[in-house]
Parts: sequence; structure tokens; C-alpha cells
Amino acid sequence: MQQPPPDEELIYAVEQGVALLTIHRPERMNAWTPALEECLKACIGRAGNDPEVRCVVITGAGGAFCAGMDMQVLQASNRPPQAESLTDDDAGQRYGYLGAFSKPLIAAINGAAAGVGLCLALYCDVRFVVAGAKLTVPYARRGLVAEHGTAWLLPRLVGPMHAADLLISGRTVTGDEAAHMGLAWALPAEGFLDAVLDRAREIALTTSPRSVRIIKRQLAEARYQTLGQATQVADREIAACRDTEDFREGVRHFLEKRPPQFTGN
Repeated sequence: MQQPPPDEELIYAVEQGVALLTIHRPERMNAWTPALEECLKACIGRAGNDPEVRCVVITGAGGAFCAGMDMQVLQASNRPPQAESLTDDDAGQRYGYLGAFSKPLIAAINGAAAGVGLCLALYCDVRFVVAGAKLTVPYARRGLVAEHGTAWLLPRLVGPMHAADLLISGRTVTGDEAAHMGLAWALPAEGFLDAVLDRAREIALTTSPRSVRIIKRQLAEARYQTLGQATQVADREIAACRDTEDFREGVRHFLEKRPPQFTGN
């Protein structure tokens, strides 16, 4: 992938249908700042509006994913970040746009991830982690509480007991233990990003953008639905698929034993 100038704190590059977003503050372990927050939201919007992008991967430069909020920012204000949730709508939350993103979003946790850094990964659809990476939500050890919906997200990803353990203790776990909990898929450090990008390219090049968009919506809505309600939605969406070009292409490429050429229509 062609890389923009190295002084950018969030690098955006696209290749083979995959947008790679790299948090680029390696000298600070990619610690989070308000400027990075604005950049990430802008880049997610850019990827969402680009028809060439069919999957997005977020990772960090150097040996860390994101070490949480930059302590220099916290020391300068001498107070926790101001709460900004003015609505109870999921997408309206501070990082709700990540969960509402219509394309597959993958976190490539290449190293340490803490606090808001790990929280960002929780909003992704799929998470991969280096086996030995150190992960933590240390709020209880900083005089803070679970932020940005972490107390809602974690139990749904790893179960109530694991979530309570991580949040109440604030302890650090490795990528291997995170994988055991079901938080992420653990991969070896060597070739880690290439392996994640291979998975992302597989999604970008072999799946229907229309199907993926609707499946993501089904998954989000199913959190609040009964089985009957979710099945009724599925029945309606399956019926709607039958008149789409992507459905016809899905059958054709399978019968013709060739790579698909989905258009998202």
C-alpha cells in the first residue's frame, strides 16, 4: 500500500478493496488524542463513501495498537474527558459511528491496547490480536469508570463473568487469554498484519457488499429482538435478495467456478 507522509498521525491507504487505517504515533505508543479522534471519524466517513472500499482494518504503528488516552492530555486538563452522550441512540454515542459503519470493520491489535484504545477495538466487527500483546481496561486503577459503552459491549463479547473480571480488577491480559475469552482471534507476531489483511481481502473480494451491509444491520438489530422478530426480518430480506444483481452473480460465479464480480446491487 502506498503510504502518505510519515508525519500524519492517522495514515489512510487503500488496496484491493481494503482501507488500512494506521494510528501513527509510535513514539507515544499511539496514545489517543482529540485530534486523532477527529481524524478517525473523518477516515471512517471517507471509507464509507468510497465504493472501492469494501472492508476497513484499523491497526497501530510500531509495537502498540493504542495505549489509551495520552497522559499528557489528561495531565493538561487535570480531569477526565468530558462526557458527550446526548442521546440514547446507539449510533449517536461518541464512538457509535464505528458500530453503525455499514462495511466490515476489523481491528488488527498488533500490540498493547488499553482504555479507549481497547474500547475502539470492541466496536469493530472482528478483532485479531498478537498472541503476546498486553490488553487492559484499567479504569478502576485510574479512579475512573467503564467509559464509552465498555460495560455494555464487553459482556456481549466475552460474557458477564469475564467482563466483570476485566473491568473490576483492571488487570492486564495477554492476547492468548483474550482469545480464550472469545474477545479476539490470536495470531503470531510474525506476519501478523499480512495475515489480517489477507482475511480482509478475502471479505472484500469474495462477498456481496449488499449482503454484508444487511447482515451487519441484522446483527445490530438482533441484540434487541426476539428470535421470532429476527426470523421475520430474515425472511423479508431473503425475499428481497432474489431480485438483486448480487444474488444472480452469486449463483453464476458458483456454477461457472470463477471469482465473483459483485457490484453491491
